[in-house]
Amino acid sequence: MSDKRLAGKVALITGSSRGIGAAIATRFAAEGAKVVVNYANSAGEADKVVAAVKAAGGEAVAVKANMGAPAEIPGLFAATVKAFGKLDVLVNNAAIMQRTFLPDVTAESIDAHFNVNVRGYLLAVKHAAELMTSGGCIINVGSAISRMAYPGAVVYTATKGAIDVMTRVLAAELGPKGIRVNVLAPGSTRTDMNSEKSGKTKEEEHQEEQATALRRIGEPEDIADAAVLLACDDARWITGTWLDVSGGIRL
Repeated sequence: MSDKRLAGKVALITGSSRGIGAAIATRFAAEGAKVVVNYANSAGEADKVVAAVKAAGGEAVAVKANMGAPAEIPGLFAATVKAFGKLDVLVNNAAIMQRTFLPDVTAESIDAHFNVNVRGYLLAVKHAAELMTSGGCIINVGSAISRMAYPGAVVYTATKGAIDVMTRVLAAELGPKGIRVNVLAPGSTRTDMNSEKSGKTKEEEHQEEQATALRRIGEPEDIADAAVLLACDDARWITGTWLDVSGGIRL
């Protein structure tokens, strides 16, 4: 018997060409899962993740699909089944974040966030549930920010709050099918979305470090390890919950 916690499972991780998604994909593969690396634009980065998985002895494929484009989502799940024959774990991770204060909020920016961060998640769950005929696990990557008041992130925070509520409803609806649905809620994590590239200053990063009980910014691997906990059979009695993986940023 394999001692790998995800042996025999097939996992699809949306938005997994880099950052938290890439860390989850490689970590899942190390635990024995066959992984589907989804990307919207970063084909080269996705190929690097697949190559790293294969170099370590795992199995992975890269599949392009923009989670903000409903017409592309069914093909992602069809490609998953074609590659590996089934689906056991879905990690909804693909998201966008644009720091926008209220005076600059537009209908277009609201739609852009909700199209990927909420509608994309829900449609992915719909397709995943159709494939999970013998139970399964769905992890919606939310954020500790949904329980904070972070100026300049009102639209993004609203999408993460929607994910929290949506997850509880889905857990209740899909529970009779043996499908568990949980939120994985990172805090400040060292990714492109949470860096100078997104407008964050060194001073803001220092403030977040000081606001975190463990006094550091999270790394993608910190989040990936927690995702394994939710995805493996040890979590078989956990559903509808919100797992704080923030290093204590809300304390």
